[in-house]
Amino acid sequence: MSGRFDSVPNRRAIIDRRAVAERLAALALSDTAKLRQAATVELKAALDSGRIEIARRLAEHPSRGLEVAAAGAFLTDQLLRLLWDFTVERLHPNPNPSAGERMTLIAVGGYGRGEMAPHSDIDIGFLTPWKVSPWSEQVIESMLYALWDMRLKIGHSSRSLDEMVRESKADVTVRTALLEARYVWGDTELYDEAARRFKAEVQDDTARTFIAQKLEEREARHKRMGDSRYVVEPNVKEGKGGLRDLHTLFWIGKYAYGVRETAELVDKGLLTKLEYRQFRRAENFLWAVRCHLHLITNRAEDRLTFDVQRELAERMRYADRPGMSKVERFMRFYFLQAKVVGDLTGVFLAHLDEKFAARGSRFGLPTLFKKPRKLKGFVLDRGRLALPRDDFFSEDPVRLIELFQLADLHALEVHPLAMRAAARDAKLVDDVRDDPRANALFLDVLTSPRNPETVLRWMNEAGVFGRFVPDFGRVVAQMQFDMYHHYTVDEHSIRALGLLSRIERGELKEDHPLATGIFKQIASRRTLYVAVLLHDIAKGRGGDHSVLGAEIAERLCPRFGLSAGETEMVAWLVRWHLLMSATAFKRDLSDFKTILDFGAQVQSVERLRLLLVLTIVDIRAVGPGVWNGWKRQLLGTLFELAEEVLRLGHKQKGRGERIQAKQEALAQALGWPEPRMVALIKRLPESYWIAEPGDVLERNVRTIDAAGDAQLSIEAQVYPDRGATLVTVYAADHPGLFYRIAGAIHVAGGNIIDARIHTTRDGMALDNFLIQDPLGRPFDEEARLNRIKTGIADALANRGKLQERLRTKPLSRTRAEAFSIEPNVFIDNGASNRFTVIEVNARDRPALLCHLAYGLFQSKVTIHSAHVATYGERAVDTFYLTDLLGDKITATTRLKTIERRMLEAAAGEDVAEAA
Repeated sequence: MSGRFDSVPNRRAIIDRRAVAERLAALALSDTAKLRQAATVELKAALDSGRIEIARRLAEHPSRGLEVAAAGAFLTDQLLRLLWDFTVERLHPNPNPSAGERMTLIAVGGYGRGEMAPHSDIDIGFLTPWKVSPWSEQVIESMLYALWDMRLKIGHSSRSLDEMVRESKADVTVRTALLEARYVWGDTELYDEAARRFKAEVQDDTARTFIAQKLEEREARHKRMGDSRYVVEPNVKEGKGGLRDLHTLFWIGKYAYGVRETAELVDKGLLTKLEYRQFRRAENFLWAVRCHLHLITNRAEDRLTFDVQRELAERMRYADRPGMSKVERFMRFYFLQAKVVGDLTGVFLAHLDEKFAARGSRFGLPTLFKKPRKLKGFVLDRGRLALPRDDFFSEDPVRLIELFQLADLHALEVHPLAMRAAARDAKLVDDVRDDPRANALFLDVLTSPRNPETVLRWMNEAGVFGRFVPDFGRVVAQMQFDMYHHYTVDEHSIRALGLLSRIERGELKEDHPLATGIFKQIASRRTLYVAVLLHDIAKGRGGDHSVLGAEIAERLCPRFGLSAGETEMVAWLVRWHLLMSATAFKRDLSDFKTILDFGAQVQSVERLRLLLVLTIVDIRAVGPGVWNGWKRQLLGTLFELAEEVLRLGHKQKGRGERIQAKQEALAQALGWPEPRMVALIKRLPESYWIAEPGDVLERNVRTIDAAGDAQLSIEAQVYPDRGATLVTVYAADHPGLFYRIAGAIHVAGGNIIDARIHTTRDGMALDNFLIQDPLGRPFDEEARLNRIKTGIADALANRGKLQERLRTKPLSRTRAEAFSIEPNVFIDNGASNRFTVIEVNARDRPALLCHLAYGLFQSKVTIHSAHVATYGERAVDTFYLTDLLGDKITATTRLKTIERRMLEAAAGEDVAEAA
C-alpha cells in the first residue's frame, strides 16, 4: 500500500481481500467460461458490499471527501489484485513465463492518484516489455470481460514500454495520465523500468512545454465551462475553481519539481503551510461534494445543478439562517472554496514564471510593457506591480487600496506575490475604512474610465474589497437559489460595472444605441457607478433588498466622498432599481396611466436616464441569453414615453403626435391613398397605434388587407430584431379565442414571451404573439411555422381536443421542479383608468399561459392585453381585463372568484375542455 491509503480507517470493513480470495479459491468448475462467470459474481458482491460501506461512511461523515475518494480507489485496487491473481493462476496459468510474457498492471489518471468518486471511470494500463504476447492478450481480455460483467466503466490501454514512451511524447493527455501512473499488481521490476524510462525519456527537460500545454488546456476548459468560478450551477470537476484546477497545480508540481504528494509543494516553496492547508481543505470539500453528487444521481454526474443542490445541502448538514437558506449557505461555501483555488493558482503561476518562463515572456496573461513614471513606492517586476518589501502594507494600510488604483491607472497587472501579501494583510484595511484618502482611491477605481471590472475583481479575489466595504463582503460568494441568476451576487455586481464601463466607452453601441447615446447627457456618472455597485448589496438579509440597500447607500455614500445630493440619488436608484423592468415587462405601455404612474415615481429626466442604464446592465449581468431585442424595445419604448411625460407634464399632446407620426409613416410604407388610410384608421383603436412598433403595424395591415372578407388569417414570420417569431392572428372575435391560440402555440412547441390583443371597431380580433422555442430562439424553419399556423387554425375551428393534446404534450424544463413557488394573484383596479389589472406569479411550466387564459374565459371576462415575463423558474403573467360590457370589474365576489380560478390554474390543476 506504501501508505497511500493510510487515511482510510478500518479498510477490512470495505473489503476483506483474504476472505474473498478464499471464496474464489473454493470455486470448483472445469469450464473456464463458467469459472470466470462464477468469480465475477463473487467479485461483484464484494464490490457492491464495499460501495455500500463507503456510502455509509460518507453519510455518517459527510465532509470527509478525500477519505471517501481514497476508499473508492482502495476498493478498486483490491478487486483488481484479486481478479489478476485469479486470472493468471486459475483461468490462464503460465508456470514458466518468458521474458516477453512479463506484465504489470498500473492505475493511471485520477485512479492513479488514489482518488475515485463512486461512479468514476477506472483508468488502467497493462504494460509489457515488448509487443503483447498471446498469453498476455488472453489475460487482458479475460480481465476486461470480467470488469465489464461487473458493470464497471473501464478506460484501458495495453502498451509496450517503447509505445508508452512514444505516445507520451506525442500526446499531452497520455503524458498527464501516465504522470500519475501507480503500480497496482504484477511484475514490479517492469513497473520500475517503465517509471525510469518515463522520467528520463519523456519528463526530463520538457517542463516548460508541459506547463504551457496544461495552462492552454486549462484556459480552453474554463471558456467551455462559462469562464467564471461563480456560475450558480458549477461543474465540480471541470469548472473554474474546481477539482481539475487543483489537479493541474499538482501535475505541474509533479512534472516540474518531482513532488509525489501535495504536501511536498510546501518543501519546494510553491505554497506556504497556510496555503497548503487551504489547498487540502478545498480539495477535501470538493471531493465530498463530488462523491455526494455521484450517489444522489447514481451516475458520474459532476454538474451541481439546482435539482441536486438542496439535497446536497441537507446531506452535508447545512442549516437555515436568517436571510439565507441552507442551500444558499452551502453554495456560498462552495464558491468561497472555488475562490481559494483561484488564489492558489495565481500564487503557483508566479513561482512558475520565476523559474520556467522564457526571458521577457510569461505564463498566463500577456506581459504589459507600459512603464509608469510614478509608482508611489511600489516596484515593477516584469511588467507587474510588486512590493518592495514584505511589510509594505503594514507600514501604511492605505496602500492596500492604492495597489489596485495604480494597477488601474497604469494598466498594469498585480504580481501574484503582491496579491498573496494583499490577501494576507487584507484585515489591515479595517483601520483605514474611514480614511478620506483610501475612499478617494477606491472611488477612483470604481468609477475608472478604463477597465474597473478587472481591477475590482482582483481586489475582490484578494479579499480587500469585502474588508473595505463590509456590506459587499456579506454578498461575496452568495448565490441566489433560482434559475434566473447565473452568478453569485458579487460576481453579478462586478460584471454589471464592467458592462456599464463598456456602454460608456461606446463598445456596446450596437446592442444599446439608446443607453450609449444618453450617457453623454448624464450629469453625475459616479452616482451611476456607485448605484450599480450597491444595487444588490442587501441580498440575503431577509426583507426587501431594494429598501435595505437604499439604507446601506445612505450610510456608505458619504464615506466614499459623495455629496448629499449624490447620496440621495444613489439611494433612490438602489431603492427603485427594479421599477423600470417591472413596468416595461409586466405592464401595458399603451395604457397612458402606466406611463403617468411611472413618471410620477421617477420625477426627473436625469433619474430616468440613470435608471435606464442601471436597468440594462442589471439585466445583462444576470447571465448569457437573458437580454434580448424584445427587452431592448420595451425599455426603449417606456423611456421615450416617460421622457415625453416628464417634459410635457400630464398633457397627451406627445401621444397624439406619436400616433399621427406612426400613421403617416405607415401610409408612406404602404403607398395607400388618403381615403384608404382614413378607413383603416377608423377601424383600429388608439391603443393599437401606441402598442405596436412601426414594422409590426405594416405587417399587421398587410395581413388584414390580404384577408379581405375572410374570417381567419394567420401569419407566422421570424422577427430577427426581437430574437423571436411574430405570430399574428386576425379572426372574428369570440370568447375563448386567446386561450385556444395560446394552447395551440404550446402544442406546436412554442413559448409565448409576449402577447398583445386588439379588437377592431368592427368586431375582429387582431392578436400579436411573440414566441420562441424552448431554448429561447426564434422558430425559423418553414415546417415549424406551418405547424404553428395549422395548430392555431385547428384550435379555433375546434378540430381535435385541445386540452387532451395539452395533457399528452411532454413536460419540459423539469429543473424548475426543484423550486417551491407558491402561486400568488394580485388584483389592481388603480393601475389603469380603463382596465382591471391582474398579475399572477407562479412557477413557470408548459402551457401556464393557456391555463390562466382558460380560467379567465371561464370567468366571462374580456382580455385586452397580456404581458408575459419569465425570471428563470418564476413566471409573472399580467392581464388587462374588463367585463363583457367593457367596464372595470369591481364587484368583490366576482373578483374573489377570478382570484380563486387564477390560483387553481397557476397551481397546475387540470383545465377541463370547454363545452
